[in-house]
Amino acid sequence: MRGALEPESILKSAVEPESVTLEPMVRVAIVCKPHKEELNRLLPELIKWLRQNGYEPLLDLEGGQYTDTAPVLDRGEMPAWSPELVIVLGGDGTLLAAARVFASTSTPILSVNLGYLGFLTEVRLADLYSTLDSWCKGCHDLDERAMLHAALWREGAEHSSYEALNEIVVSKGDIARMGDFAVELDGKLVARFRADGVIVSTPTGSTAYTLAANGPILTPDVDAMVVTPICPHLLTLRPIVVRGDARLVVRVEGIPDLALLTVDGQQAVELHRGDEIQCYRSTNTVKLVRLSESGFFEALRSKLSWGER
Repeated sequence: MRGALEPESILKSAVEPESVTLEPMVRVAIVCKPHKEELNRLLPELIKWLRQNGYEPLLDLEGGQYTDTAPVLDRGEMPAWSPELVIVLGGDGTLLAAARVFASTSTPILSVNLGYLGFLTEVRLADLYSTLDSWCKGCHDLDERAMLHAALWREGAEHSSYEALNEIVVSKGDIARMGDFAVELDGKLVARFRADGVIVSTPTGSTAYTLAANGPILTPDVDAMVVTPICPHLLTLRPIVVRGDARLVVRVEGIPDLALLTVDGQQAVELHRGDEIQCYRSTNTVKLVRLSESGFFEALRSKLSWGER
């Protein structure tokens, strides 16, 4: 595996002779799911295709395990190189990780499904090059998805903050005892309850953990958030849909042993009694390259069996 790059001159000298002056390179970042054997064949082919079409690929560290034919960067360093496109080779989890890395940029993401379900990663591997060709020709749409900002407040001060494409989850630990939580909306108490936790999700996340917890499905363009209790100890406590510009607070009022804040199922931080998680719509969005306007409903039918008799 190659190490992370240093200054831009290293990348430039790797792809062009010093005596030749070329136009600035148009870069494409490639983010890979680890431990996928098909990348041994796929990555060299993809790198060759990109260069033949005038693009310089940048690999993340995971992709660098399979080929040394392109410069390798830590994912966190990729936005600084201003790629024109991000190609995600993996499943929904890989896409979620890439979305958070590029959240502060307007770089579009083209996601290719190498995972299990692939609800968000709509491009099949067999369609990779035809999809890239359509993107090069401008024959595509950008599906802009809202993100969620979560700020953890502890003892009256902001402790840390996070960006999520799917959801943030406040939940109890491993012991089979419920925690005590409170939810406020725009400064007004919504409910206090005992439960395994609370999910606050974006419309994109409504088809993920929220759906598994019996929450509603929202189309991606709905300006809203969903608050879903996890296994509440009240038969009357149901998921609720709130305005997209609302400010939600989830407070940890009692925990049996451990409570966690989890972001997109990939980042986790331990919570203390009295901690508050302030949730509101992020100023960042994620732009997904789409070729089909009906992709969302096709995914519901084909991958979640929605509407089947």
